[in-house]
Amino acid sequence: MKPRRGVLRAALALVLLPLLTPTGAVEPISLGLAIAGAAASALTGFISYPRLYCYFRECCLHRHDRRAAAALQENLDKKLFGQHLVNKVVVKAVRGFLNNTNAKKPLALSLHGWTGTGKNFVSKIVAESIYKRGLQSKYVHQFVATLHFPHAHSINLYKDQLQSWIRGNVSICPRSIFIFDEMDKMHAGLIDSIKPFLDYYELLDGVSYRQAIFIFLSNAGAEKITEVALDFWRNGRRREDIQLTDIQNALSVSVFNNKNSGFWHSTLIDRNLIDYFIPFLPLEYKHVKMCVRVEIESRGYTVDEDIVSRIADEMTYFPREERIYSDKGCKTVDAKLDYYYDF
Repeated sequence: MKPRRGVLRAALALVLLPLLTPTGAVEPISLGLAIAGAAASALTGFISYPRLYCYFRECCLHRHDRRAAAALQENLDKKLFGQHLVNKVVVKAVRGFLNNTNAKKPLALSLHGWTGTGKNFVSKIVAESIYKRGLQSKYVHQFVATLHFPHAHSINLYKDQLQSWIRGNVSICPRSIFIFDEMDKMHAGLIDSIKPFLDYYELLDGVSYRQAIFIFLSNAGAEKITEVALDFWRNGRRREDIQLTDIQNALSVSVFNNKNSGFWHSTLIDRNLIDYFIPFLPLEYKHVKMCVRVEIESRGYTVDEDIVSRIADEMTYFPREERIYSDKGCKTVDAKLDYYYDF
């Protein structure tokens, strides 16, 4: 919706009025008060338009659904390497959910893979595609298991606090985003406390959670993902030929039965409340080099292929015999660049 021309004209007229009025025609104080009052009224009406107001203050669901989906696709295409499944599934899942005006439940994505494969990076991109401030947005809430839920003896307290936090923030903004990191380190049973918010309820105590987004990050299941990737490689099949159906069911079962995971025997999995288990494949040598190039360019330097190769060569790779996958993904690229460049 465009601001009415009349409002703009009125504001402009009030700015020009002192220049056009003859000296002494109106008392200065009276004129000043009139201008101030009218200008304030015009400005209030001007910024009351939601789209304009959101330029000055962050709003719930800041970006239009189509813009959010386009931003998500563009950033994943440019910045995420070696994760064709992630790119495809995340974009389709988020875009479909944002465009669904009658969702039956919140969107729940569970991201799995080794450290450095891009899980945190993707959750950050999802947040930034919907809210300009991304992880800094007041509508995006990030929980780290070892930081926010450190003590096993306090699980009941954590459950109450978590429920209150989610209920309060969704009441303020239905399109709230909740990110749970280190799910593999979360105490078993804790995450089940949010089960009602992910279920197919129209309202819970007068609050609808159907527009919210929940993202879970975990290393659990990484072994199963690597097993599938290695099987494809050893059989001479392309990495890009791996389909979600080749991994997803085995991945969900692996996570459900992992006693060291916050999802161990979780009702969220048992009741099929996680919409997608998304596998992050282990990164190869060529993907590490891609990460190095992008990081160098982001710092404003010309890419030096010799340095790119040296950093990639410094990484350690597994399995021991084949040495195909980086055991830290791209996680230490940033720190290694500091050694080669005087930033």
